[in-house]
Amino acid sequence: MLRVIDNCHPSLGELQVRPVPERVVIINDLSDQRGGATNVALQSAALLDAAEIPVTYFTGDRGTHSDLRLRNADVVAVGGEHILRMPRSRAMLHGLYNASAERRLADWIAANDTLGTVYHLHGWSKILSPSVFYALRPVARRLIVSAHDFFLVCPNGGYFDFRKESPCTLRPMSTSCVLCSCDRRNYAHKLWRSARQEIRRAAFDFVSIGAKVLAVHEGMLPHLERGGIPPTRLATLRNPVTPWHARRIEAEQNKVFLFVGRLEEDKGVDLFLAAARDAKVPVRVIGGGPLEDRLQDIYPEVECVGWKNASEIPAFVRDARALVMPSRYREPFGLVAFEALASGLPVVVSGFAMIADELSEVGAGVSCNPYDRAAFGELLSSLASNDGLVASMSDVAHGNAARFSLTPAEWSRRLLSHYSDALQEAAAR
Repeated sequence: MLRVIDNCHPSLGELQVRPVPERVVIINDLSDQRGGATNVALQSAALLDAAEIPVTYFTGDRGTHSDLRLRNADVVAVGGEHILRMPRSRAMLHGLYNASAERRLADWIAANDTLGTVYHLHGWSKILSPSVFYALRPVARRLIVSAHDFFLVCPNGGYFDFRKESPCTLRPMSTSCVLCSCDRRNYAHKLWRSARQEIRRAAFDFVSIGAKVLAVHEGMLPHLERGGIPPTRLATLRNPVTPWHARRIEAEQNKVFLFVGRLEEDKGVDLFLAAARDAKVPVRVIGGGPLEDRLQDIYPEVECVGWKNASEIPAFVRDARALVMPSRYREPFGLVAFEALASGLPVVVSGFAMIADELSEVGAGVSCNPYDRAAFGELLSSLASNDGLVASMSDVAHGNAARFSLTPAEWSRRLLSHYSDALQEAAAR
């Protein structure tokens, strides 16, 4: 196992020797960027490559990516499809247990694992399914799991009652939870998701099997604990943020309101477009997903440019006035919000998002109830007409970027520290 001298022991003044991974296996549903979690997974591959640590990228899709961040990675593809693009009966079975994913990952581990290999699981709920947790049990002490959402503990992934349009306070998978019709689709879908959650819990018990869970925001910790993950297995690591523009975008001179992300109901893009139409403000949508065609039919006035990769997005945001993140649920982080803030764009954020209070307190953003169409529209109208307020928010956002998130270099350093801890713990046991 490779080792590196890290720093001096604070009391003895002796040099500490910390293990460095021989290889990191990044496990994620997708190999093409389609959301914040995949973007972080791909960025970690590039940062590890820069640190000269070999990377295997295990993906649930076909692995036919075009992302340069994987140019030196060993890509292992299951060859699966997103469950939303499958026939319903097949999606139900594969979503509960993707046997191909378990077999492929278990075979790779059996053939290639070493005591210096670290495993890092990002997304699993779209293709890979809970089956990968079974495959990862033999290497649990060297496993890091990033909680980009609440699917590790909560059946609907949002700790949110979509029927009542309010945050959920129930203990996940309790009798009250299972009986509650909280899913945004219907109760039958809630029961299916509850079955998936029970399979995940049977496959991997965080109380007894180990593994470290990295929450992307401090506000997630009490909810993950309530869902059964011990506090000793929890830590926080906010996602790395690279600004779209290094210099401040002079938002007060612009008109366009932005949405960037997946076009799915939980992201609230339909609520935003309805309020924007009332406010008569121009909107640009960067992203794609199941709602794309329907939204383009209903809102022909909206500029929809489709998915753009990290190198393409800057050209589409330089004339923006603000970013809108109108999530219907407890959005844990919202990578695009911090990319916008670091570029000098004010953010209109759902009051249910975990970052809402910190943005409002510092004056870099403003929160709203995305379900209240009238108030939402009035807020957009106010921002569209108040150049002074937008200029102030833009200055604060750009000047406080380091306060909200980590640079890629600092994130990489902290991530490697978690990897070292996992290797040390595994070696001690």
